[in-house]
Amino acid sequence: MAAAIAYSAEPALARAIGDWQRWLEVERNCSAHTIDGYGRDLAAFCAYLAEHLGHLPGLTDFAGLATSDFRGYLARRASQGVSRTSTARALSSLRSFFRFLEARGLASNAAIKSVKTPKLPASVPKPLSEAEALEALEAVFDTHEEPWLAARDRALLTLIYGCGLRISEALGLNVGDAPKADSPDSGDSGAIMITGKGNKQRVLPVLPVIAERIGIYLTQCPHRLGPKDPLFVGLRGGRLNAGVVQRQMRRVRALLGLPETATPHALRHSFATHLLAGGGDLRTIQELLGHASLSSTQRYTEVDAARLTEVYRDAHPRARE
Repeated sequence: MAAAIAYSAEPALARAIGDWQRWLEVERNCSAHTIDGYGRDLAAFCAYLAEHLGHLPGLTDFAGLATSDFRGYLARRASQGVSRTSTARALSSLRSFFRFLEARGLASNAAIKSVKTPKLPASVPKPLSEAEALEALEAVFDTHEEPWLAARDRALLTLIYGCGLRISEALGLNVGDAPKADSPDSGDSGAIMITGKGNKQRVLPVLPVIAERIGIYLTQCPHRLGPKDPLFVGLRGGRLNAGVVQRQMRRVRALLGLPETATPHALRHSFATHLLAGGGDLRTIQELLGHASLSSTQRYTEVDAARLTEVYRDAHPRARE
C-alpha cells in the first residue's frame, strides 16, 4: 500500500503527501492500486531531488523547481532504461500532486506545466481471432490435472471474453455476484454488476454459457464458498491471484502456438474487436468495457480496419496481381 512507502522528504512535505493520498482515495475515489502507483512515482521523484539538491526536499523546494530540474529527472529515467509509458505516468502523478499543493495553498510551481509528456508509440490492441479465443477457452483443460481447477480457469476466461472484463474486475467478484444459470431455453442469464476503475459500476448482460460454466466450476470446487467469499479461488481457498491466471495463459499459448500477446487481457480486447466486427457501435462497446473516454474505445476501429485490409489483400483478385 502507498502508506508504507518511505519518502525522502521533510516532515511538512511528507504530511502533504499523506493528505494527497487520502484525497485521491476519498475525493477522487481512486483504487488502492492507482494510489500505490502514484505514491511510488512521487517517492522516486523525492529520492531524485534529495540527490540532486543535496538535502531532503521540502515544500519550498517544490515551489522553486525550474523546468530544467524536471527535465533532468526525465533524462535520468531515460538513461536508466525506464519506458516512455512509465515516465508519462510518473509525470502525470507529479502534475496531480502539484495541482493538489496549489489548490491547498501549500506551494505553486508553473514550471511543471511547461514540461512536455514523452511522446508515446501508438498502442493498438492485439486481439485473438474468434477461433483462437474459443480454442483458448477449451485448452485450459489440457493444462491442469485437477478437474475443478480446469473448470475454474475455463469459467474465468469465458467470463473475461464473454463480458470484456479486466482481469482485476473478474477476480474481484464474490460468489454472491455470480450470474445464475437459467433454463437453456431462456437464452438469457440476466446481468452482472461489475466494479471497475475508480470504483465505477456498470451492469453487463451475461450469456447463458458464462453462467453455465461458472455453475459447473462452483459445483466442482472443493471449498465451501458463501455469498461473500471470492468467486474464483486458489488451491487453498483464498482469492485467486492474477499471476496464476497469467501463468495458465502462458501454458495455453505454448499448447496452441499462440503469440506472446495472447494474454488474459487480450481476451478483453478480443471481446471488443469481435463485437465491432459483428456490427456493434462504439458507444455501446464503450459502456460495456467501462471506458471513461470514447477515445480509448476508438482504438478498436484501427484493429478492425487492419483486419479488413488483410482480408481484402488476401481475397481480392486485383490485390494479388
